[in-house]
Amino acid sequence: MEPEADRLGADADRFYELLTKAHEGLSDIDSARLNARLVLILANRIGAIGELETALAAARKGIDAGRD
Repeated sequence: MEPEADRLGADADRFYELLTKAHEGLSDIDSARLNARLVLILANRIGAIGELETALAAARKGIDAGRD
């Protein structure tokens, strides 16, 4: 799998800040719910199953790599 292009550029830090702020004060369960809702909202906006499959594989690869 090829590395993903960074499409956010300088806005990546801003998005991380917004994401972190959205989680402030939430329990672990509510934080997981927020993530799940966000994933589904963004998946709907992307709307291309091939891109979603690639994104899921990249996310899983990052998790699996952390276990080694």
